[in-house]
Amino acid sequence: MKVILMGYMGSGKSTIGRDLSKALQYEFIDLDSFIEEQENSSISHIFETKGEIYFRKMESLYLKKLLDEKENVVLSLGGGTPCYGMNLKIINDSDNTISFYLKASIDTLSNRLLAEKNQRPLISHLENISELQEFIGKHLFERSFYYNRAQRIINVDRKLSKDMVEEMVFNLLQ
Repeated sequence: MKVILMGYMGSGKSTIGRDLSKALQYEFIDLDSFIEEQENSSISHIFETKGEIYFRKMESLYLKKLLDEKENVVLSLGGGTPCYGMNLKIINDSDNTISFYLKASIDTLSNRLLAEKNQRPLISHLENISELQEFIGKHLFERSFYYNRAQRIINVDRKLSKDMVEEMVFNLLQ
């Protein structure tokens, strides 16, 4: 089985993905890290040197490759992955795949991201929490159409990783 985690940056896709993969005894792959390895370059450097269109093409190519070749994997997507090209269709059409949207409120996301905004190029320019909340709110509005097409939605607000993993394992057993 392939378990796909989607959601906005800061929703916990990587942290929960690692914990879920241990619980299931599956391989864990972070799509952004996989792209960086395959391209031998950071995401921000790819954006700077080759542009977003190139990145999105590679993102789609590697997503399809992983879904075609891997089994027993937890795959954490980039925040924008399901929103571009045919990626959502690729995910939904993939055999033996279940997708989860890790849904977090604007408050949860902004509180998590404020502390690490300097490591996230998309938000590093934002000056304060209110700018961050406005930015996240606008993005969530644009992306919720895609995120809500996941097969399962898990609310992550005020929950520990272990509780979300238990909830997801329960969902997988049904």
